[in-house]
Amino acid sequence: MKTKTYDNIREEFTKIIKNYDLDSEPVVVTAVPLSAEEAIGNPEDRDYPLVTGKERMMQAEFRGTLGQAFTDMYGNFSGQLSDIVAMDLENNFRRAIFISSLNAVLKSLGLTTKTQHCRDEEPKLCSHELVKHIKGKYGDVRVALVGFQPRLLEALSQRFELRATDMDKANIGTEKSGIVIGGPDRTEENLDWCDLALVTGTTVVNNTIDQFIISKPVIFYGVTISGVARLLGLTHFCHYGH
Repeated sequence: MKTKTYDNIREEFTKIIKNYDLDSEPVVVTAVPLSAEEAIGNPEDRDYPLVTGKERMMQAEFRGTLGQAFTDMYGNFSGQLSDIVAMDLENNFRRAIFISSLNAVLKSLGLTTKTQHCRDEEPKLCSHELVKHIKGKYGDVRVALVGFQPRLLEALSQRFELRATDMDKANIGTEKSGIVIGGPDRTEENLDWCDLALVTGTTVVNNTIDQFIISKPVIFYGVTISGVARLLGLTHFCHYGH
């Protein structure tokens, strides 16, 4: 995969590896797909993609520190950090390995936080914190939500003019919390319409992130993009991540 954003991510990640002399160490990073309970615990609501089985969480471990990334392509991987930073990022599985590993490395170095998913009732609490954050910083804005996160959709729909899109065909065209979920073909229209875009960090794994590097305000949410947000200076919200 060749995109400007990923070229920038790889360049910045490579600089960190060299600055901390990590390329010369026999560092091993492992990534395994987590079950829903391992990733999100046991929330009362059962409609999260992690619970319904639509997505899984990949988890990388580096020097005892964990980093995670959402993906719809998952499996096991073990290799040296030099292998990962040079990896051909041709599909979601490889990008999930790269991003979860980046998160683990940056957290281990103290360069980022929030690299593990919140658990149990924390996603619901996070949605209320996000509403307060948006109201306080941006006011009464029109929000384009990219990525179906049910608690965020519920909370946002009660306080803002809202449009939402998702890539999951099972969600497209359905009504959630009074909002009809559009498909990816509606994203550009929604971005033109909104004052603020609220975008899932999973876009950095599914190769759609370039579409959201735009001039108007964008907040990327969730643990997946924690490390990338730090490297590229993106606005990031993840209140209860660990």
